[in-house]
Amino acid sequence: MLTLDPHSLPRRTIPVGTGWLLGSCMEAKGKQDLWIRQKPEVLRVLREQAIIHSVESSNRIEGVTVPAHRLRPLLLGKARPRDRSEEELAGYRRALTWIFSRKRAVQPTPDVIKRLHALAQGGQSGDAGEWKRRDNEIIEILPSVERKIRFKTTSAKATPRTVDTLCTNYQTACEDERIPPLLVVATFVFDLLCIHPFRDGNSRVSRLVTTLLLQSHGFQVARYVSLERLVEETKEEYYHVLAGSSRGWHEDKNEIVLWWNYFLTTLRRAYKEFERQVHSVDARPAKTDLVRQTALAQVEQFSLADLSAQLPSVSSQLIKKVLAELKKTGRLKLTGRGRGARWEIVR
Repeated sequence: MLTLDPHSLPRRTIPVGTGWLLGSCMEAKGKQDLWIRQKPEVLRVLREQAIIHSVESSNRIEGVTVPAHRLRPLLLGKARPRDRSEEELAGYRRALTWIFSRKRAVQPTPDVIKRLHALAQGGQSGDAGEWKRRDNEIIEILPSVERKIRFKTTSAKATPRTVDTLCTNYQTACEDERIPPLLVVATFVFDLLCIHPFRDGNSRVSRLVTTLLLQSHGFQVARYVSLERLVEETKEEYYHVLAGSSRGWHEDKNEIVLWWNYFLTTLRRAYKEFERQVHSVDARPAKTDLVRQTALAQVEQFSLADLSAQLPSVSSQLIKKVLAELKKTGRLKLTGRGRGARWEIVR
């Protein structure tokens, strides 16, 4: 049963905490144009960095990774994919490029959702851009390695009709001024995850749809801060919230507020990070400061290639120069030589 019901949704009571999060996100949206106009050079770097983080995090959540030295060439279009993992990373980049190149608001339709899936799958799998042909389930692997069915998704037979209804409900709900647009977007994404319309790649598509719909409503932060990275950083909470909010979904007895709060909190964190990045970097030495900030934000040891992959618009020479300065001032230390060299923050 779809939670995004344009008849019942307006009657739902919005808790005080959810209302506060809504207000905070709307306030940030009101300030974003000012931030965007202030430092165009910083924004160029942030855009490229956000795409790298988004592609890497979204695929890493699904267990798809590539070596650091391959990431940057792949995502900048300077290398051709060598295997399935690299095809999926390149495909996710193409999907983001398609979203960010839209000049007008895009309504979610079944064809748009299938297009995003085809792009994100790299266009190589036989069912890319096609609804699932068999029923699927969301499986949880317990600590005992036992497999447990956590959620039964919409049947393959009912999927096309259910997605079509979801898209229609979305458009109707957007026309209702009583329903905050952010809650319409959050609920649409949640229902799409519960339907699980594809054999594989459902979570990737849900994150792409999130970016697409936020942009359609004027929330531009995903261009500059990776929402996928924020989800990866709170992955355990993400899955816990999904499990809690989807319980009783088929019987229309699920509690959506938990998901609303997670969705809005993630968006608020993105805006806070966006504001901090814009205000903490001077316009002229933008790239130098971004290298410094990125290096000092690393949690584990890292290589020059790791940092280059995170900063695609910055030359290796500048990165080396900043790392050398941080070493000289005692902020970083270097172990090893050549390709085996690793940098580490001095605690």
